Amino acid sequence: MAATTSQASLLLQKQLRDLAKHPVDGFSAGLVDDSNVFEWQVTIIGPPETLYDGGYFNAIMSFPQNYPNSPPSVRFTSEMWHPNVYPDGRVCISILHPPGEDPNGYELASERWTPVHTVESIVLSIISMLSSPNDESPANIEAAALSRATGYWGSPSGRRPGKNGGRKGVTSRKRLVDACGNHRKCSEGNLCGS
Repeated sequence: MAATTSQASLLLQKQLRDLAKHPVDGFSAGLVDDSNVFEWQVTIIGPPETLYDGGYFNAIMSFPQNYPNSPPSVRFTSEMWHPNVYPDGRVCISILHPPGEDPNGYELASERWTPVHTVESIVLSIISMLSSPNDESPANIEAAALSRATGYWGSPSGRRPGKNGGRKGVTSRKRLVDACGNHRKCSEGNLCGS
C-alpha cells in the first residue's frame, strides 16, 4: 500500500506542477493544504453562454491512495444547482465512477474512470457538464426536470435565460426561475415551458 500511495503522491505532484506551468482556461487548481497532495481546491469559471456564465464555483477534489487506479471524488463547496450535482455538492459524471461495468446499466465501461484521466481532463469534463447535463441519469431530479421543461443548459435550440449569469451564475432553482422570463408561472409551482 505504501508503494501505491507514494506513486499516487508523485503523480499528483507532477500534475500540479504541469498545471502551474501550463494553466488551462476555465479553472484554477491547487492544494487545500500544502502537506496533503490528495486534496485539491478547484475554482471553475462558469463557461460562456451558459447559465453559469461569469460565476466562480469552488470544489474539492479528493484523491484515493490508489490514484490513478481509482477516481477522485469531486464536491462543489459553492452552491450549485445542476442535474448532475447532488444537493450536497457531489458531482455525478461517468468518468468519476469506478472502472468496469455499470451495475445499473446506464453507462458503458468505456465511459467510466480509466487511469489515463488527469486533473485537467476531469475538470474539463465538469466544465462540459455545466453546459450539457445528462438529465437521463440525474443526481438532482428537480434540476433535471427543470432542464427538460425549460430547454436550458445548452439545448439544441440554444435558449438561454436573460442576463442572470453575472458574477454568481445561476446556482439555484429560484435564480433559474427568475432568469427564465416566465417568473409568474414558475412561482405558481409550474415549471417553465410547461
